[in-house]
Formats: sequence, C-alpha cells, structure tokens
Amino acid sequence: MPTKTENKLTRQKLADALNEDLSREYQAIIAYVNYSQVLKGASYMNIADELTVHAKEELDHALQISNFVDYLGGMPSVTPKPVKTSEKAEEMLRFDLDNETETIRQYRRRVKQADELNEFAIAEGLREILVQEQDHLISLATALGIDPPNPGIAD
Repeated sequence: MPTKTENKLTRQKLADALNEDLSREYQAIIAYVNYSQVLKGASYMNIADELTVHAKEELDHALQISNFVDYLGGMPSVTPKPVKTSEKAEEMLRFDLDNETETIRQYRRRVKQADELNEFAIAEGLREILVQEQDHLISLATALGIDPPNPGIAD
C-alpha cells in the first residue's frame, strides 16, 4: 500500500504527467496531418481543412507543454502515442474524437495538479489549451453528427 509520501504530488511527478500529455500532442499532430490529407469526399472537405488548422494548434500545444516540462526540470518527451489509421473517414474522425476526449480528461486533471503545486502560470496555460481542445472535440462531434461527449476528469 502506497504511503502518503509516495502519493504526494511533486514537480517531478507533474513533469512526468505532462510528458504523457506531450506524447498525446505528438499523436494528435501526426493524426491530424495524416487525416487532413487522406479524408476524401465532398462531405469531408470542410473538416479536412479544419483538421489542418487543428494540426497547427496541436504543434503549439506541444511547444507549450515542452516548455512546462523543461521549466519543471524534466526532459521533454520525444515519443508519440500510437496513431490509429483507417481507410474509412468516419473511423478516423472517431479515433480523433476519442483522443481529444482523453486529452481533455487528462488536461483537466493536470490543471488541478498545477494549482495544487501553486504553479498557477502552468495551470493558466493548460486552461488555454483546454479551450482549443474542447473546440476540436466539438468540431469532430459535429462532423460525425453526434453530441459532444463529456470527457469528465482523469483520476
């Protein structure tokens, strides 16, 4: 059973968690670049253009998260999470929706962790990223013709 000391949040633990987030950002960059180019059909042209914008925003997120990790004394990750691909446009959009949902869950948790460590600038930066991630989630859900899922918050 973990002791209270083992469960205590530290700057290093926050940096490690942010590195997981950074790997998700790399995943998103790769997915959005790929999907924006391979989506076919008139009904997907607008979303393909939107995914190109998302790819650029995810790169900005990756740069910001890398900066946070470095500030906390960590070494920024260089490894993306695995990227799922498909020949079916709807499947690709669902993969993206699932990834955005998880990203939001994790960033909501990360905001609380940054606040807990009194790292308010990091928390504010994460809140700004969350606004864009939620916009991505809404765009993907709209393209799929479904209501945006409620990501909740990671434990």
